[in-house]
Amino acid sequence: MTANSTADPSATAPAPTYTPAPAPAPGPTLYLASQSPRRRQLLAQIGAAHALLLPGADEDAEALEAERAGELPAAYVQRVTLAKLRAAVARRVRLGLPPGAVLCADTTVALGRRILGKPADAQQAAAALALLSGRTHRVLTALALHDGSRVLRAINISHVRFAVLPPAVIDRYVASGDAFGKAGSYAIQSALAGWIVHIRGSHSGIMGLPLHETAQLLRRAGVALAL
Repeated sequence: MTANSTADPSATAPAPTYTPAPAPAPGPTLYLASQSPRRRQLLAQIGAAHALLLPGADEDAEALEAERAGELPAAYVQRVTLAKLRAAVARRVRLGLPPGAVLCADTTVALGRRILGKPADAQQAAAALALLSGRTHRVLTALALHDGSRVLRAINISHVRFAVLPPAVIDRYVASGDAFGKAGSYAIQSALAGWIVHIRGSHSGIMGLPLHETAQLLRRAGVALAL
């Protein structure tokens, strides 16, 4: 190198460093009182570590979802969610599990004032899908969280519009088995999504656990999340 040569600054500049953000401090134990694998997946998506707190063989969980005459959809889904929460908190105590936050959710589908719950058989499933065909309906998911001293609540209401569903499509979907165990006789993550024209609201809420509202409740309860 000659005397008047200059060194390439990039050759000697230190490489940039990245310091990861510290991991969130551990929060209280979170119990999810739901048998839905979709709700487990959604909780995992936001980094909420949790344990399942499921009904025992001696509990009639389905009875909690019974409708009352004249009950409006929003009142229904919130009442059922609170009933599930009370049962889950009592279950945790009865089982002698460590203290922790308990999360419950319930989802229903409504067409006007009419509640479309889980179908009892193929005939009910097909009838519900025929009602939803070519129309806009509401999907309501209520949340209730017991943090040890208080109950925190939220509700998400989304709107979904189906294209006109040909009878053959309804029959094939019901025969697939995907209509059963779901409010409104369908799952948005199923093949029937190809017939959805428009969604207004929360995709995760339609799946059964609105992540924005869920994260808000969990933060208020001190439960650690990924972000």
